[in-house]
Amino acid sequence: MIKRFIVLILFSIISLFAKDNSMNIYDFNIKTIDGKEISMSKYKEKVLLIVNVASKCGFTNQYEGLENLYEKYKNKDFMILGFPSNQFGSQEPGTDEQIKEFCSLTYQVKFDMFSKVDVNGENEAPIYKFLKEKQTGILGTKDIKWNFTKFLVDKNGNVVDRYGSSTTPSSIEKDILPLL
Repeated sequence: MIKRFIVLILFSIISLFAKDNSMNIYDFNIKTIDGKEISMSKYKEKVLLIVNVASKCGFTNQYEGLENLYEKYKNKDFMILGFPSNQFGSQEPGTDEQIKEFCSLTYQVKFDMFSKVDVNGENEAPIYKFLKEKQTGILGTKDIKWNFTKFLVDKNGNVVDRYGSSTTPSSIEKDILPLL
């Protein structure tokens, strides 16, 4: 009887400290590339592809594929969210203004872009901590390995998949379609 009571107390204490699974992608506020803070709730009931991007990376040409996907499905509740990050080989050294200009002039990017963030480490953006908790990488690793890692989010805010840098936007289309 005493053992059972102790186990119940320990279980209750552990439950108090267990991670909060009630958080949702829509609970985060993020800063646009123009410096305005917005709520992710703006994207409720949309399929999202969230990507950490860089202007001077070998994968930078994926902007073209991302923009193509966005243009193709934007009227079907699909959105791409680009988060510049300078954490990999210093391949995103510019200011938000310079990044916006590069994306606009070079790739005619019209999908939503956000202020430069850290996607790993001590100063990582809370939204990236959340994404990595919900969808781990190969062998359960959490850290983002390189630029252009992608997270697919369904219309209910569930993070349903994670793709590495070498996964092209066009190859993700087959996973996006059933969610629209």
